[in-house]
Amino acid sequence: MFLAFVDMVRNEYIHKGCFDFEGGGSIDGLKIVYHTSEKPWGDGDNRKVIWICHALTANSDAEDWWPELVGKGRFFDTEQYFVVCVNMLGSSYGSSGPASVNPETGKPFYFDFPLVSVRDIVRANILIRKHLGIDHIDLMVGGSIGGFQSVEWAVMEPETIRNLALIACSCRTTPWLTAWEESQRMALEADPTFRECANIKGGEAGLKCARSIALISYRSYEGYNATQQEADEDCLFADRAGSYQRYQGKKLSDRFDAYSYYYLAKSVDSNNIGRNRGGVEAALGTIKSECVMIGIDSDRLFPVEEQKHIASCIPGAVYHEITSEFGHDGFLLENDQLTDIIKPLMP
Repeated sequence: MFLAFVDMVRNEYIHKGCFDFEGGGSIDGLKIVYHTSEKPWGDGDNRKVIWICHALTANSDAEDWWPELVGKGRFFDTEQYFVVCVNMLGSSYGSSGPASVNPETGKPFYFDFPLVSVRDIVRANILIRKHLGIDHIDLMVGGSIGGFQSVEWAVMEPETIRNLALIACSCRTTPWLTAWEESQRMALEADPTFRECANIKGGEAGLKCARSIALISYRSYEGYNATQQEADEDCLFADRAGSYQRYQGKKLSDRFDAYSYYYLAKSVDSNNIGRNRGGVEAALGTIKSECVMIGIDSDRLFPVEEQKHIASCIPGAVYHEITSEFGHDGFLLENDQLTDIIKPLMP
């Protein structure tokens, strides 16, 4: 365990002018929240830049959700390197999204906010890169939907990203993944308070259910059996795993809103590196970064076959596989294995 020293600093950027979304619609004065190393970036700064792209319900304070790896003296050393993480558009953590106040109504946008795509999220990251005056990124790291962003960015700006670590992700959303995301959206829509849009806590019961559904996809049969067995061998009704699901649902609803969750789950469906680029293989072939692709042997959400295919299509990419009983969430837990794989790419 690490003590909670604050090594990353929260920043806000307001975009001047109109931001057009890929799926239609636009927003004036787009707000982007991001965290950086405590010492600001300046002209002539010779620190190497590490850019971390976060997963679905995480935030831009990477030290908060990856404390074993991010911070002073840790693997992604916020003192030695200039570390950046940008909060995704549509999130609950400050960047513009459905929970933001619509200046025309004085109320949250709710469903009047434009749908957000992975490419929109990457374009917001690029705005921050340019705002900071960073011309290249020495290492980009992304797991899960953070990996969606990272591989998309490596295609959009192939000369910018020197080293790329992709973890437990895909380059095109599969029907399997869409089915999981739609099931979560259905849970939100089944809560009558969700469509009422009376306040930002609408859909809270649906959000708890959606989180429970998601959690099953993030974990594995082996992981649940290892951690959620009943203490009493003779219990009449098994309860421990059920209590765990309810706890995790409440835990998310205490820090996230259902509307932001809906939008981010929808953004997952937009993930397609090959859209309007001649297909997935053609797009991946344009990546110039030195790349490692990391799969997790028990990941049911992004099976290792997907990771192997991505690695085979990126010139010079190397595939590695983590062993874990915790499924997709292994990318947040198997820190020793991760750092051993990423270490050769460290600037």
